[in-house]
Amino acid sequence: MVTFALAACSSTPTPAPGPIATTIAAVERGWHTDVCIRAEDAGPWILALAHGYGFDGEHFLCFGFGERQYLLTHDHGPLETLSALLPSRAALLMTVLRDSPGAAFGSSNVVNLGISRDGLTGLQAFLQGAVQTDKADQPQGDVADKPEGDLAGKPVGLGEGPYPGSVFFAATGTYDLFYTCNTWTAAALRSAGLPVNTTVLFAGGVMRQARQLAAPQLGSAP
Repeated sequence: MVTFALAACSSTPTPAPGPIATTIAAVERGWHTDVCIRAEDAGPWILALAHGYGFDGEHFLCFGFGERQYLLTHDHGPLETLSALLPSRAALLMTVLRDSPGAAFGSSNVVNLGISRDGLTGLQAFLQGAVQTDKADQPQGDVADKPEGDLAGKPVGLGEGPYPGSVFFAATGTYDLFYTCNTWTAAALRSAGLPVNTTVLFAGGVMRQARQLAAPQLGSAP
């Protein structure tokens, strides 16, 4: 059961704290966790991921990390599950929501967290950096004369996700036994300026920290 949980799901500096400017959400989805950002806070590059696949009317974009082959195939036998625990390529699942995360996943599975303007900038950079592009391996000299907006390259799409409003992208970084989907979510929260311990492997470790951080924020977030 533990092995299956790890297969289904990868130290980030923390921005200086500041006044709460907006909220994000940590979401528990069984053994897996996501981080959700408001569409108006996502920034042009991240928002273009949704629009590039024809999604519109979005209110939130949710992102989760996992082992690529395990996520993209339906062969989840014992050997495939065990192989997913070795260092391997990763994928991101983006889910586009037209409603709130609480409405989509159940309010008991969602923790809203206030972050500062610097924290939002940090999370935007983290999410963009997590998406592999077609220029990820291109030598810097080959893009030195390109316009600034073209430097990031095009996201590498891996196809439709498991349900409407979702799509897979190739992820940077590596998935393994010690960097799971929940480790990645913790790193995303830390990039948003939240003092989260990223040495976690399971969803409970992420959500417990999120609830502890959310408790003193109640009533202070916009």
